[in-house]
Amino acid sequence: MNKNRTEAFTDAIIAIVMTILVLEFPSIHGEQFADLLALKDVFLAYVVSFVFLIIYWSNHHHIFQLIDLVNGKTLWLNNVFIFLLTLVPFTTNWLGDHIWARDPELLYATLFLVVNVVWVLLIKNLVKANSHNPHVATILGDYKKSYQTLGLNVLALIIAIVLPIGGLVVNVMSFLLWVVPDKRIEKIKRQSK
Repeated sequence: MNKNRTEAFTDAIIAIVMTILVLEFPSIHGEQFADLLALKDVFLAYVVSFVFLIIYWSNHHHIFQLIDLVNGKTLWLNNVFIFLLTLVPFTTNWLGDHIWARDPELLYATLFLVVNVVWVLLIKNLVKANSHNPHVATILGDYKKSYQTLGLNVLALIIAIVLPIGGLVVNVMSFLLWVVPDKRIEKIKRQSK
């Protein structure tokens, strides 16, 4: 199957999720800059979630530039992936209101972990569905970064039980692995033109 509809659908859902995320941002109750400080935790949760979504969108975009085909399993894995991303505003809202509390941090860390598990399954399926393209196996077939991310997500979940904000810090550290999508994808796309 052609990848274009899957890519467009994912782009649309992520854009909607990001819009909902900003619309959930509470009003400022006051007229001075000092009144902004009351929203510092909410803003921190918003920034983390926004960056989380941007990193996923950027990497999803790059990967879909590399692949040619999707199959039925890809569609379902991608649908589960975007469903999980639709939960980001909900968990962000709770986290922003209670950023130092254990349970919101645990829920947020669990969401990170589950999204990343589905991401790994999606990538593995894309490698299999695009086995005719040697670049896909070479670039996407190395799951080292994905497994490192999952390890950090599990660590974040464990730390969040003891030191809630620590779980958030570890998950933010896992972003660093994905901030820059694989540059080999861009190189291959330039060469194919």
